[in-house]
Amino acid sequence: MPISISTPGRVCLFGEHQDYLGLPVIAAAISRRIQINADTTPTPGFRLNLPDIGSSVAIPFDGMPLVYEHDRDYFRSAINVLLREGYTFSRGIAGEVRGNIPINSGTSSSSALLVTWLNVLTRLADEPRLLAAERLAELAYMAEVLEFGEPGGMMDHYSTAVGNVIYLESQPQIRLVPLVPVLGTFVLGDSQEPKDTVGILGRVKFGMLDILQRIRGVNPAFSLHTSGLTEAAEFKDMLSKDEYVLLKGNLANRDILHEALNVLQAPTLNHALFGQLLTDHQTNLRDAQRISTPKINRMLDAALNAGALGGKINGSGGGGCMFAYAPENPEAVAEAIEREGGRAYIISVDTGTTL
Repeated sequence: MPISISTPGRVCLFGEHQDYLGLPVIAAAISRRIQINADTTPTPGFRLNLPDIGSSVAIPFDGMPLVYEHDRDYFRSAINVLLREGYTFSRGIAGEVRGNIPINSGTSSSSALLVTWLNVLTRLADEPRLLAAERLAELAYMAEVLEFGEPGGMMDHYSTAVGNVIYLESQPQIRLVPLVPVLGTFVLGDSQEPKDTVGILGRVKFGMLDILQRIRGVNPAFSLHTSGLTEAAEFKDMLSKDEYVLLKGNLANRDILHEALNVLQAPTLNHALFGQLLTDHQTNLRDAQRISTPKINRMLDAALNAGALGGKINGSGGGGCMFAYAPENPEAVAEAIEREGGRAYIISVDTGTTL
């Protein structure tokens, strides 16, 4: 019997560049999705058409683990992860992949694709299983991050699989809290600038990890989780100016997230405060983490001038997307973003992976 599975992309509302430091994040699934229509076939193997990019995938299969043909070979890695989990595929699977999530722009198109593909595979295996969204997220993390030794946390996988708005802690263990704020529309703006993920992570992630190691050599009690922003001054003389600003920016973004969590859990959402916290987060991402770009800064300024309540860059940075919170007149905000050279999409919070 043919099935159709779709999974949303996501935006990181709060906690950008925090999850790999063991700090929590708040993310939202968005109404741009990837869909796979598929069915079993008598001929073994996996065949998928990808009309959006004018390509196709044909994977011969004899029951043995698959050999990867290129980096991030996610169609094969999902199959290998499931083989290790005891799934078998004596029949073939054929289908088509379509989507409208911007690619390579920080909106988790790869994680959405993997969650969708795993949802298809587990339902069309020899012994079909209906997995919880959280389990699909775990499998997608294994197939995308662990299988290829990639940097990254589990935010993308949980957000796309579970859907809506989530608060996620990764340390000391995974803690997922679904949130149900009544949020209005957003406008996603694709700068169409390629992201500099490797360069950004080299400076922001590994730079921050080096700072923490040096600080703990002086003060082992210092903690990104509990130490106050004012405590950063203790280390000013041992850090360069940029390092000190980066440290303060991470502590400030941590505090912004905690305030945002209170706003999102309140009985009545304060839309203006929610928007302002997004903008405050962006200020740190622009000035401390330095992951924004002049074009994205212009797109955000234009969105605010057109009536958006707040906004920030989305994803690792150095390019990619931004988004603005625009519960009123999002069309004007979208037009303002496009006048700055971006490609705009009016979006809303959406459900997770769905049959």
